[in-house]
Amino acid sequence: MMQVDLNADLAEGCGNDQALLQRVSSANIACGLHAGNAAEMQRALEWAKLNGVRIGAHPGYPDRENFGRTNMDLPEAELRAHLLYQLGAMQALCRAQGMEMAYVKPHGALYNQAAVNRALADIVVDCVRQFDPKLKLMALSGSQLLEAGKAAGLGVISEVFADRRYLSNGNLVPRSRPDAQIEDDDEAIAQVLQMIRQGTVNTVDGGEVAVCADSICLHGDGAHALVFADKISDALRAGGIAVKAG
Repeated sequence: MMQVDLNADLAEGCGNDQALLQRVSSANIACGLHAGNAAEMQRALEWAKLNGVRIGAHPGYPDRENFGRTNMDLPEAELRAHLLYQLGAMQALCRAQGMEMAYVKPHGALYNQAAVNRALADIVVDCVRQFDPKLKLMALSGSQLLEAGKAAGLGVISEVFADRRYLSNGNLVPRSRPDAQIEDDDEAIAQVLQMIRQGTVNTVDGGEVAVCADSICLHGDGAHALVFADKISDALRAGGIAVKAG
């Protein structure tokens, strides 16, 4: 039986955490710099433990004003300090709950910049490896970040997006463009099934690009998030695809 992981970004103050953690198999928990705080992280961990959900750290740039979505060019030492600070905070809260985090998924601009910038990707990967080489790295399918993780010997989780459109180079359409987001649930579900079954995704220029769908990202913000999570879970099960962390 085919299986796929469903993940969502949590502890970002969107209000859906408890309900989403009854629907996903992996939780990317914000580490307090781009959004959220220690109390929200702790609550998300409690709900994740209750539902048997795999835990990942979701570190971002120190950019609360813009939700971590503004590109930055931080000095390497400063970036490393921010990353290690966030991983350490997550590790401490996990251990207090008797849990262990399994992977790291960078957030927002850091995720997208490292997807195309190998030097930045190598810094992120080295921080993860230095912190704990047993941690896996979740990154965009085909990205420089994913390739850097493989090269460094980390376990990797290749991620695709249910409700985002793709460019011909395999990158996500920037959020600044009006066609970045898929608004129609049926279109998003069809894209997910294609990515899992065929290993491809349609691009905005009418082509196709290869992807590896180990994990599907579901955006947890907005009132529609829970409805969509249920729809996609139902569609996967109907298609004989189990929802399970790898």
